[in-house]
Order: sequence, then structure tokens, then C-alpha cells
Amino acid sequence: MLLEGKKALVTGSSRGIGKEIVRRFLEEGAEVWGLCTKPSAAREELEKFAAEHKTAFHEIHADASDAAALGSAVKAALAEAGGFDVLVNNAGITRDGLSFRMSMDDWNAVLAVNLTAAFVVSQIVSSDMIRKRAGSIINMTSIVGLHGQGGQVNYSASKAGLIGMTKSLAKECGSRGVRVNAIAPGFIDTDMTRAVNEEARKVWLDGIPLKRAGQVADIANAALFLASDMSTYITAQVLGVDGGMGA
Repeated sequence: MLLEGKKALVTGSSRGIGKEIVRRFLEEGAEVWGLCTKPSAAREELEKFAAEHKTAFHEIHADASDAAALGSAVKAALAEAGGFDVLVNNAGITRDGLSFRMSMDDWNAVLAVNLTAAFVVSQIVSSDMIRKRAGSIINMTSIVGLHGQGGQVNYSASKAGLIGMTKSLAKECGSRGVRVNAIAPGFIDTDMTRAVNEEARKVWLDGIPLKRAGQVADIANAALFLASDMSTYITAQVLGVDGGMGA
């Protein structure tokens, strides 16, 4: 029970990586608040899973692209929880396209959800963590934030920005007992990657030394490690979970 007695906030909690992180945290004893845009199909399942593990799951809602609404929802959850021990900034979207054809709407939408929202949530939660002189913040970046990807200048920029934010916030908060790290997933088997055509999928898989896609559980296990007391001397790091793809 690595997170017994701890309280966590996970954004983008309704599916994929976020949902698996919620499940893993609940399994290890945490009480979890999951933030998503609207009531999700996963809510009942996660509440039941939490009860089976003698803890609780709370789903809260806000549009991550609306900084004011997001801030209000997080402040309300923080007050309800009495503070969070762990924050996972996982919410993210894509609006792919070649840069010379990309609209400002597509650029702004991705930056708002992937980067600005993480700043808004971190600003609120880290202030409380600093006051308590304890906490772990985990930002979900990407391999493309480290290496780039054609057709994803907005997504790559948002994820690279998240890395810079992680390292800077870690330096601000470290002396106050708060750790800040990032996870950079590679090619993970999710609904989004399953939609990729077979030819592109084969190219990606061929470039992975382990010769397989990662699973959402691989990312959730990395988040558990960074959230738990097993990583108390780790901060300002970007942990690649990519099967060697970024080597």
C-alpha cells in the first residue's frame, strides 16, 4: 500500500493513461480526485473499484481550456480534500497538422489544455503543498517533447514547455519539500494510437528497441513510483517510458 493515507488529484482521468493512473493509485490506498471535462462513463467503475480497495474516488469537472473554470474546480476540490499529497497533470489533446497549414485555433487549443492548464492546476496545488512542506507533482510530457515530431508542432511545443515548467518548478519548490518530475511516454497502446494507420504503426514499432508498444499500466507504474516515498530524492527529472525509443 504505497499510497495509503495519501490524497491525489489526477487530471484527464476518464480514459487511457489517466484512468489507469487513477486505478493504480486507488489500488495502493490513495483517495483520488479525478478531473475531466464532463461526467464520464468511467465514474461508476472507478467508484466501485475504490470501494473494493477501501478508499474513495471523486470525479470533478471543468473544461481544461477555461483557466477560470479550471481554477475554481481545483480550488473547490482542494478545500474538500484538505490538500493533496500528489498531483498528476495528465490532461492533454492533439490537433495535428503541418505547421504551414495549422490554424491559430488549433495552436491555441493544444497549448491551453496541455500547458496552460497544467500551470493553473500546479500553481494552486503547489501553493498548498509548499505550506505543508510536502508533495509530489508529476507532469505528463511526451517523447515528442524531447525529440519533436512532424505534423505536431503544437503538441511538441506544449510538451517541451511542460518539461521546462517541470524543471523550473522543481527548483522553486525543492527547498520546501515538494518534488516535481515528468514522465515522457513513447508509443503507448491507447485509443489514440490504435487509430494510427497500420503502415505508420509498423514504422513506429520498428523504431522501438523492445519491439512493442507500451501499455498504460507501464505509465501508471512510473507515476506510482514518483508519487510514492520510493522516490523521495528524485526531483526535476524526466522519466522516459518508451521501450528505448528515445535513446
